[in-house]
Amino acid sequence: MNCKPTYLGKVISVSGSSVSIELTPKVRSGLLMIEGKAHRIGQVGSFVRIPQGYNNLFGLISETNDTSSIPDSYSLSAERRVIKVELIGESVGSDFERGISQYPAIYDEAHLVTESDLRIIYGHNDLGQVKIGKLSSSDSIDVSIDLDKLVNRHSAVLGSTGSGKSTSVASLLRAIVNKPDGQLQTPSSRIILFDLHGEYSSALKEVSEVFSVMPSEGESSLIIPYWCVNPERLIEFLCGQNELLKNKFIELIISEKQLFVEKNPDLKIDRDKVTQYTPLPFNLRKIWGDLCFEDKVTWQEKDQENPAYKDGSEGDYNKLISPSFKPPANGGNPPFKGGNNVWNKQLELMRTRLLDSQYDFFLSPNEWGISETYSVDKDVPDLLYQWLGHNKPITIIDLSLLPSERLDLLLGSLLDILFESALWGRNHDEGMKSYPLLLVMEEAHRYLSNDSNGLTKKMVRRIAKEGRKFGVGSMLVSQRPSEIDETILSQCGTLFSLRISNSTDRSRVKAAMSDGLSGIIDSLPILRTGEAIVTGEAARLPMRFKFKLPKEGQYPNSSDPDVSANWAKEWSSMNFDKITHSWRTQNPKKNS
Repeated sequence: MNCKPTYLGKVISVSGSSVSIELTPKVRSGLLMIEGKAHRIGQVGSFVRIPQGYNNLFGLISETNDTSSIPDSYSLSAERRVIKVELIGESVGSDFERGISQYPAIYDEAHLVTESDLRIIYGHNDLGQVKIGKLSSSDSIDVSIDLDKLVNRHSAVLGSTGSGKSTSVASLLRAIVNKPDGQLQTPSSRIILFDLHGEYSSALKEVSEVFSVMPSEGESSLIIPYWCVNPERLIEFLCGQNELLKNKFIELIISEKQLFVEKNPDLKIDRDKVTQYTPLPFNLRKIWGDLCFEDKVTWQEKDQENPAYKDGSEGDYNKLISPSFKPPANGGNPPFKGGNNVWNKQLELMRTRLLDSQYDFFLSPNEWGISETYSVDKDVPDLLYQWLGHNKPITIIDLSLLPSERLDLLLGSLLDILFESALWGRNHDEGMKSYPLLLVMEEAHRYLSNDSNGLTKKMVRRIAKEGRKFGVGSMLVSQRPSEIDETILSQCGTLFSLRISNSTDRSRVKAAMSDGLSGIIDSLPILRTGEAIVTGEAARLPMRFKFKLPKEGQYPNSSDPDVSANWAKEWSSMNFDKITHSWRTQNPKKNS
């Protein structure tokens, strides 16, 4: 009998990548002391080593059984125990590789994996390896992921509410940009985090620039110029559904953009190549005025030379005052009918949107607005520089104060602007091929569900399929993976799965993972807070690990309320004026 202290047992069956190992009676206690440390035997998720001469095969325990419960093993003594192992890689000398070149034979030895073995698997400090935490089975072993594959092949962080998801995301992003001593290790990184609840600015404040609709001290104003937005979606938002109006609207947009090109010859753009999608400024209020004229106009002559305005009622599109016309007369008498008067409802909706102050960051974009002389103080380069050109590695786009019903349009527009700049800048030194971009999307299930069909889902699908070619990677963060579009989730090459209690969500994660390690995936409901299983492209091996805990003051603003302590306070009278003021002003800031 083998006397090595790490000896576990022998191989009794091999089926594909699954191996059954009969444990030796010597490890019946379930506990071994090796190198001064206690090792539990047969723990699901722990490693097993099967020597093959100069090579070693490594596998993960996925099941443990008493042989009496295995139908195919009636010939074995019921007193013996069997573990099922999924083979995942092999070491050649001190080098570890994913996958196996050979299979074990019946009665080959199986050994416990010690820390020295684990260092062969995980102990590497290659360029591009980011340390994100500690192995759950051995807290002296660092867990690293491949940064290139994490960004290029997309990823997802999934976990139920309370599993430590937000803290883990903050820890992961900080591990990417900072060295263990807190110094920057990727000063030229480009990470944009779409924060739907305003919880990350406190966790990443010294390594990020924050943009918000209502910025606090130290934050910048979020501006999304309407003329950068997909025109069809913009028209739908402003006017609703009307195909005839939409066609006329697009015609006017193209005309206005062509006029901008004519007025700005330094742009060196061919007027005839301008389309509705060309990112050029146009005057939205002027288009509203033109549409009002088109719809309501009457003429003094049959050949339609002079509009039949009411006295002093030519309107003012800058002030959103519609022109008024004399009603058409009967027969062949003037005024003569011009417009069909069928867009009143849509144009009034558009006027309401333009007057609504909560959309000022979008429809009245300050320096990005066009003047009467067809000039702008700031253009697309300034917009991209705001988000990508500052000296912080992370940009946080705080979307918590956006009108929730318009989240899809505005988030989709941001993604559209960034992806188009990557697409057309792929051959330039400052483009995303030279400096790749990682887009982190919180609460992904809200806008990427199977039922949604908006601009955001369209853009994320495109990024998932084509982003790698142009230097754009995505990271989805969600508490409901079952609600995320299956096509999008399947494109995520790396999955970080925290505690997931819901069986439907768990089955979706199981289906998305490429590694057939059902035993490990079934442990998702019992993971500790901040503990995760990572599988896929960026991980050397599927592993269970614990994220590094942030330092004091670096946690997201997502902690649970302290119910017992606050409810136990002595009662005192309260004034709700400030709450009401915040509600009315749509500004939850405490100092508002």
